[in-house]
Amino acid sequence: MRVAVHAIGWFPLALIGISALQGRLSVNPIQDVEQRLGRAAFYFLVLTLACTPINTIFGWHAILRHRRTLGLYSFFYASLHFFVFAGIDYGFNLSEIEKLILEKPFILLGVFSGLILLSLAITSFDWWKKKLQRNWTNLHRLIYLAGLTTVVHYGWAKKGNLFSLQGDVLYPVLWGIVIGVLLIMRIPSLRKFVSNLRQTIRLRLLIH
Repeated sequence: MRVAVHAIGWFPLALIGISALQGRLSVNPIQDVEQRLGRAAFYFLVLTLACTPINTIFGWHAILRHRRTLGLYSFFYASLHFFVFAGIDYGFNLSEIEKLILEKPFILLGVFSGLILLSLAITSFDWWKKKLQRNWTNLHRLIYLAGLTTVVHYGWAKKGNLFSLQGDVLYPVLWGIVIGVLLIMRIPSLRKFVSNLRQTIRLRLLIH
């Protein structure tokens, strides 16, 4: 499982490299790479959020051991996404980046999401968990906020109006629904109900 998780983790970067070598990037290769990295960061964030619901529904406890790894891959791709945008595309020209943020506020929302992932990545190790104790759990609940702000960033960046559902926003809306379901599945009473239902079904299957 660990090998599979890391293989999946490096797959988007390998795919970008292969596309670049084969000349299959778009006419704007920098933007193409930037967007691919951003989507990879988002997908790994969704996978991280999905671990607990998967365990609740299927009783697959082993998946919980890989939440941190998936979360770190999300931060890794988010960092590359930001580097390509700020470093390669704009050469870390702060005045140009500031001007662009004022014109396109969804970028600021993306930076906010990235800062959340940065704080979670830094404190993801056991040393921080022991040092922060109960505050560690509260801090890492910010991943729920990151899921929401990231999907809004994704949808807002598309051509169209996310709030009136006009234009190229179908995928962000669908992903928003997915994230909403994953967050709802964390409600303690619902988790307990689903867990009890799973155990009841399993017991009946064993009896028959």
